[in-house]
Amino acid sequence: MKTLYLMRHGETLFNVYHRIQGASDSPLTARGIAQAKAAKAFFEKRGIHFTDAVSSTQERASDTLELISDQPYQRLKGIKEWDFGVFEGESETLNPKHPGEASYGTFFADHGYGGEAMLAVQKRMLATLTAVMQQSKGDTVLAVSHGGAMHAFLLHYLAWPMTEYQIHTGNCAILEMRFDGSEFHFVASFDPLQEN
Repeated sequence: MKTLYLMRHGETLFNVYHRIQGASDSPLTARGIAQAKAAKAFFEKRGIHFTDAVSSTQERASDTLELISDQPYQRLKGIKEWDFGVFEGESETLNPKHPGEASYGTFFADHGYGGEAMLAVQKRMLATLTAVMQQSKGDTVLAVSHGGAMHAFLLHYLAWPMTEYQIHTGNCAILEMRFDGSEFHFVASFDPLQEN
């Protein structure tokens, strides 16, 4: 059994200004840097060492990973954030309302908005992370990704509402998952700022 630590990047400028941030990018804030350093301390305190590390191709994720570990890592498009099409960079108030639903579904892929559907995000996250875990020669992997992409990934395994599982998905949230060779199993979620 292998362990995946799947985590979100630190706070960015777009997070502060409540801008939709998917395929677009913005830099880590001072708080985001502090969150990444808290995540590093979280892993060090528990004696967790990574045999492999991967990051989204987006700078906010790779910058976060580099604050946690100085080991070599791969940047993978398959774990990048959900593409929100023409909504990129716009106010989060424009996000569609979806009461009682688990995600935005096909909203950003429909109507000529040029974005991705949730199932497309989920499919690439599952395929990429499964391949990473199967190819890893070790047993502990760190993957730095994004909130929307992580949410889509979790929806494959956990029933909505996920609040029943007390899953934290804020900036630098850490999800501990076990991998049995083909499937992932949710273990726990951590907020490194609360855990240290």
